[in-house]
Amino acid sequence: MQRMAIPAGTPLAGLFVVLALSGCGSGRAGSSTPEPASNPAGTTAAGARAMVVPAMESFDLAVANGTRQRSGAPGPRYWQQWADYRLEAELNPVSKRLTGKSAIRYHNRSPDTLATVYIHLLHNIFAPGSRHNTDIPWAVEGYELSKVAAQGTTLGASGGEAVGYKVDGTVMRLRLPKPLPPGGTADLELAYRIRIPPDGAPRGGQDGEVYYVSYWYPQMAVYDDVNGWQTDQYYGNAEFYMGYGNYDVALTVPAGWLVASTGTLTNAAEVLSSQTRARLDSAMGAAEVVHVVAADDRGAGKATATAAGGKLTWRFRAENVRDVAWGASANYLWDATNAAVGDADGDGSVDTTRVDVFWRPEMRASHWDQAARYGRHSVEFLSKYLWPYPYPHMTAVDGPTSCGGMEYPMMTCIGGQWDTLNMYEVVVHEIAHMWHPMQVGSDEKRFAWMDEGFAQFTQSQAMPDFFKGYDDEAENREPYLNLAVAGGEVELMHHGDRYPSYNAYGTASYYKTASVLVALRGVLGRETFERAFREYGRRWQYKHPTPYDFFNTVEDVAGRDLSWFWRTWFFETWKLDQAIDTVATAGDSLEVVVANRGRAPMPVHLVVTRVQGEPQTVEIPVSAWFAGEKRASVRIPREPAIKTIEIDPKREFPDIDRGNGIWPR
Repeated sequence: MQRMAIPAGTPLAGLFVVLALSGCGSGRAGSSTPEPASNPAGTTAAGARAMVVPAMESFDLAVANGTRQRSGAPGPRYWQQWADYRLEAELNPVSKRLTGKSAIRYHNRSPDTLATVYIHLLHNIFAPGSRHNTDIPWAVEGYELSKVAAQGTTLGASGGEAVGYKVDGTVMRLRLPKPLPPGGTADLELAYRIRIPPDGAPRGGQDGEVYYVSYWYPQMAVYDDVNGWQTDQYYGNAEFYMGYGNYDVALTVPAGWLVASTGTLTNAAEVLSSQTRARLDSAMGAAEVVHVVAADDRGAGKATATAAGGKLTWRFRAENVRDVAWGASANYLWDATNAAVGDADGDGSVDTTRVDVFWRPEMRASHWDQAARYGRHSVEFLSKYLWPYPYPHMTAVDGPTSCGGMEYPMMTCIGGQWDTLNMYEVVVHEIAHMWHPMQVGSDEKRFAWMDEGFAQFTQSQAMPDFFKGYDDEAENREPYLNLAVAGGEVELMHHGDRYPSYNAYGTASYYKTASVLVALRGVLGRETFERAFREYGRRWQYKHPTPYDFFNTVEDVAGRDLSWFWRTWFFETWKLDQAIDTVATAGDSLEVVVANRGRAPMPVHLVVTRVQGEPQTVEIPVSAWFAGEKRASVRIPREPAIKTIEIDPKREFPDIDRGNGIWPR
């Protein structure tokens, strides 16, 4: 079916649009569209705007300061903080404890002198008396801090403006001995113990066989040009906002255990057997999946090197990442293959990355034996659809059930039971997160849709490529429309910890956002949408965008005022209900009256199918609704005879009532 503009002289020549008075509309009471705005803050185009987009005052200040631009690009004065981490940890599987040391060099690239810095202690969500907004079945033990030092001075707990530190829930406030000037660095040291929580803890833990160790070290909070310090507590539901840095990590575990981690293993000869190393090397050139460690290969002296003391220290280096997580077990099998990602380094040749899978034999029932193949397809597809995957590996780890599906740089932990379709779905969704938010570092906690919704959308592009004919976009629309009709949805521009229910949070952050991006693609056309989507990622790769940077980039690339779209779908819960109200003969034409029965203004894609010839699309522009009109009519030639007239048969827009959008009924 072809969508087309209708110039004079075509079979639909003579088409015209008649706007009915709003008093004659059949819309719901109180459904008038807001009045036009002249130039709201936070949008890219000057001059008349279709609607007011609520402003973010701190974003407007960043624009004034030159760190952001109305075009959606970073400003000429954009800055971003940095941290270099040296992390050491030893895992004791008997006591389930991890003993760690962290050395952090914090770089102040801001124009501000910082007397105080903030550090996230995310594991404190498991401390007795911790505050939660999701199920935390184990709240027994948080951080045991044995050392906190800054700028060479050992610090004690303190309050007020005194030098020292104060822990409040999952956030540490650290008053520096000496203020940190612009361009300066501060060295911090912390020593601590934590207990790895049992299965049931969110996003990791241990089940007695496998350990997935996440949020296990003190991590610098983000200080940025829009928020200053972002020190929101971790309550369990909303996720994270993390800064970028380099990590050198040393992980000590029993010999015979396999370790999968963010970063590149730098001492493979010290921890892996020669057989394992040879098979791993072969995986980068193999056409099929290589079984690096099979069931009979497990253990010290087979999978790993031996160690006189019974322990091995695995060393990893990760550059320009926002976090490090790792999994470990004596029971893991290890599969590996490679994925072609395109020209990741700009040298003109196709690059490859390694795809690793660590899993237990009994998880074959959940199709873990296919996970390497799923991972390879996901990385390759998303590298084409978005931009080349930049990391040295992508690893999927069979974890405790409570992992569900959770993303970390270069890693995903997946727990639970899955069928074939859902196993691929969770793999591709988590791998999609390697772009959003691992590379495009948005604030997940305050704007969950910027990573979950984007990953849900890109997942839906990959699934029909793997399962031919599968419509994952329809799967996203259904839960959104169900909640919208029930009246339970909450707007997208909503803090992730302030939704009334997980259903409201999940529907908005995943399904509605994915459906809204499909609608945006329908408004702009596929080529323009995809160009804008990629440009947003290019501009904000390894940076910290806000929603307005996304909105502005799309408008900049498309060259269009989309204020009405942002207001409707991100700031409101207006519903779309476009209906064919009447069809009547008017001379040699049919007059089709379309009613906008909801509050959401959208263009009308009216598809006319005749007994002969190709279907043609008549578009009623979105501007038809801006002044509050509730009806618009078009006249189309009666001949050749018309079989059907339908609004949006491609299902690009999330209309709550498809039954009233087709004629004859």
